[in-house]
Amino acid sequence: MPDITTSLTGLIAWASLGYLFGSIPFGIVIARLLGLGDLRKIGSGNIGATNVLRTGSKLGAFLTLILDAGKAGIAALLALVFAGPDAAQLAGFSAFFGHCFPVWLGFKGGKGVATFFGLIFALAWPLGLATGATWLATAAIFRMSSLAALICSVGAILWAWLLGAPQMILLCVVLAALIFWRHRENILRIQNGTETKIGQKSD
Repeated sequence: MPDITTSLTGLIAWASLGYLFGSIPFGIVIARLLGLGDLRKIGSGNIGATNVLRTGSKLGAFLTLILDAGKAGIAALLALVFAGPDAAQLAGFSAFFGHCFPVWLGFKGGKGVATFFGLIFALAWPLGLATGATWLATAAIFRMSSLAALICSVGAILWAWLLGAPQMILLCVVLAALIFWRHRENILRIQNGTETKIGQKSD
């Protein structure tokens, strides 16, 4: 965790801005702009890029992925430039939290994987690369996006320590805990052997 150098008022302001930015449901916006329908009534009902892909629109999924990742990364970088590392972590985390629990959608948001990556890359790109490689390796072996997300979120904690980024460890722990919470239904399906695999159509 970085040293606290920003005033309490400043931290509250950056947390609020991060949350509001993070709670923008880009998946729903993109789906509507592309005429794909109401994303909450498609596939899993999730507002993230994976569910947009289930509509058959690779463009929509790509745009959602970039925008969902970008909102945490941009929030963190803006806070880093205008305040400091402490505000950057808080703003980025708040954007992640806003994506998972957006006030506009009754606090029913996405699972936070793209937003997680956007935040990690913005604050420590070597850690982002290592975590991304962990996701790719896990996905290639087990063919499950959800399992890859779970493993790489825990891996980020280890990578933060190994890559000399101790100020990121606490943030990674909290992010991993929330990712596990948001994937609790996926965890049950993984345990039951019914989790949808990459390239397989969901029921």
